[in-house]
Amino acid sequence: MPMTYKNTVALVTGASAGLGVEFARQWAGRGADLILTARRLDRLEALAADLESRYGVKAHAIASDLSQPGAATALREEIAARGLTVQTLINNAGFGSHGPVADQDPAQMEEMIRLNVLAVTELTRAFLPGLVADGRGALVNIASVAAYQPTPAMAVYGATKAFVLNFTEAVAYETRASSLRVLAVSPGPVSTEFFDVVGSRDAAVGRMATPEQVVTAARRALERRSAPPSVVVGLGNRLSALASALAPRRAALAVAGRALKA
Repeated sequence: MPMTYKNTVALVTGASAGLGVEFARQWAGRGADLILTARRLDRLEALAADLESRYGVKAHAIASDLSQPGAATALREEIAARGLTVQTLINNAGFGSHGPVADQDPAQMEEMIRLNVLAVTELTRAFLPGLVADGRGALVNIASVAAYQPTPAMAVYGATKAFVLNFTEAVAYETRASSLRVLAVSPGPVSTEFFDVVGSRDAAVGRMATPEQVVTAARRALERRSAPPSVVVGLGNRLSALASALAPRRAALAVAGRALKA
């Protein structure tokens, strides 16, 4: 049945564009107040004003670059200083790059790992005890269909998303006795700014989804009587993930390499 998040607060990272904006809109539509964070404060403030006007909720904009050391701790402290308590955490911030590892910028690879892995881990650890104790919300971490097999030409990105998938499913099991719902969401390509950052459309394998389709799938998974620990969005992506699991490892690697033009 549809869940309500009225009288709860949802923290959405990467909320200045794409999936983050859509998560904020759909959670506001279910009555949640929002904490919106990303690097671009002007976009956050515009979104916050729109959500408050459209849905009658409170929306707080906090600029933060979660790829920087100490950023997750500083964000948690700023939220506490404002007297806010988080019931739902949506770890959406992340980025990828395309090309052989030998050609990648080491600083960019480190930034990707910090944002895609370390920030997700730190924020989950910081807020999880409160999420479990309250039990009215959810923990949602954005993985990717890239998490289900090695991804030549996107080796670091795929590995970070494999971490997010396995980490989230493990947390879901650890908290299974509580009423908190924990979900890893694995979309394929989504029509967002992601590929502008990647710098190549070669990474867009499969049918492009809209942010609304991805977030709606995530929300509906959370609303199931027995919510799953993870969901792959899109039939083609689910079949691809299943085929990767069943195929010999070398075969899955070769297929992914050809698909990503490695």
